Amino acid sequence: MRVLICGASKGIGLETARQALDAGHDVRALARSANAIAVSHSSFEKIQGNSLKIEDVEAAVVGVDVVIQTLGVGLGELFQPINLFSDATRIVISAMKKEGIKRLLCVTGFGAGDSQAGISCLQRVPFQIFLGRAYGDKTLQEKLIKESGLDWTIARPGVLTNGPHTGRYQILSEPSQWRNGVISRANVAEFLVQQIKDEAYVGKAPVLIN
Repeated sequence: MRVLICGASKGIGLETARQALDAGHDVRALARSANAIAVSHSSFEKIQGNSLKIEDVEAAVVGVDVVIQTLGVGLGELFQPINLFSDATRIVISAMKKEGIKRLLCVTGFGAGDSQAGISCLQRVPFQIFLGRAYGDKTLQEKLIKESGLDWTIARPGVLTNGPHTGRYQILSEPSQWRNGVISRANVAEFLVQQIKDEAYVGKAPVLIN
């Protein structure tokens, strides 16, 4: 499959690119610092661009089968107004529809959308103080995706770590199961790569924890 990863320069996006290449997919990486990505592979294409610029995204989606969105913000941005997630999602949905691409995979997080109900009382206040702005925008991002008409899957990882790729983690698809936990970025990447061809979680937004 031909895969576009938006936000592939680090974290989950970079690990997803590596694992997708290992799985035999052709990978295109869209990032502002794409040229600095330390991946060299005959099936890897770097596109320097901005996920908030419609012309960059429209050029990046041409000829791909699947789009994976793995955007993030820095710690210093958490206390400022955040609209990166929703704005970038509006753009990518529009570009995908224009190109006739149906499959969208997106990473948000535990606490976005209706999974917020799973946050414990003890965690609720600090979560709102430190992550409220980001997750408010991720909630809007999820709403846009769910209303897009695309074949979407939303991954909601718990607290992210730089731990190893073990392949051992839980996929909590039912609201009654949702709870917080930790998970390595590498294991989140494995889930995303599996969904490139697997349709089991189309139209679902599972929580991922170890």
